[in-house]
Amino acid sequence: MTSQSAATLRSRYVAQAASDLEENRRLQQQLADRISALKQEEALLADILKLAEQYEGFADASRLPEQLQDEPVVAKAKKTSADVARRPAAAKSTSGGRTAKAGAKGKSRQPLLGDLLAELLGQYEEPRLAKELRDELLEKHPDRNPTPQVVRNTLESLVAKGRIRRHKQQRSVMYTLVKPDGADSGSSD
Repeated sequence: MTSQSAATLRSRYVAQAASDLEENRRLQQQLADRISALKQEEALLADILKLAEQYEGFADASRLPEQLQDEPVVAKAKKTSADVARRPAAAKSTSGGRTAKAGAKGKSRQPLLGDLLAELLGQYEEPRLAKELRDELLEKHPDRNPTPQVVRNTLESLVAKGRIRRHKQQRSVMYTLVKPDGADSGSSD
């Protein structure tokens, strides 16, 4: 082996080692970030378990804190453990520990998002896209502003409950209301 070929080989090894080291550091950083996210998720889940154990003995479901209908799922998942720990105390009203919503007699509750979407679907015979339903919901109920993902999740939960039917056309997913008398004759999936 000549000295020139040895130098070329050495420079290739050095370049490869530097590249491998750089890749290793990048992967270590990704793993450290993932570990950090998992630790946060673990803390959140531990807090949720503590809250669940705290409320486990309640026979009256009206005493449990209620989930806000318009609050996106993503925002809930990003709450810190301090937010989770504060939620029950903030949700209680001054009258006997009932939640603010449950204790607000005389005030009408907002209809559930699923009920509103089913009502909108009931106005049409042909399948509708989730985007179309969300746009119509925003138009008819300006006080409601669910994200597109919340609308899709709600529609899918209605499919799971058998209240609406899903139709796939190429890459689009459309929905129709299941008629109570079974007159709906569309095919699912």
